[in-house]
Amino acid sequence: MIKNQRVTEKHLYSQSPGNIVSDMDGEKVMLSVQKGKYYNLGELGGEIWDLLKEPITIHELVTTLQSQYDVAQTECEEQVTDFINQLLEQGLVKIEDRINS
Repeated sequence: MIKNQRVTEKHLYSQSPGNIVSDMDGEKVMLSVQKGKYYNLGELGGEIWDLLKEPITIHELVTTLQSQYDVAQTECEEQVTDFINQLLEQGLVKIEDRINS
């Protein structure tokens, strides 16, 4: 796991393998098999998690969420960036360099 990584537009983000996710009353709950820890992703976090199945940029995440929710772009960017940072800290997502920068 890479410590002190910053979420940037220069990278693609995707789910790290080895997590079991289930839907509980509209919210996603995840078990990290590697860490033996449970995480409640919530409804919006679950949506973001689903979008991370394939490598995606922060901009693409924000654009998709804005098409589904009534949220300002800056607020959405801040929320998504914070959430991705938390997932990175826990080793639940991986970072890839963009192919066409």
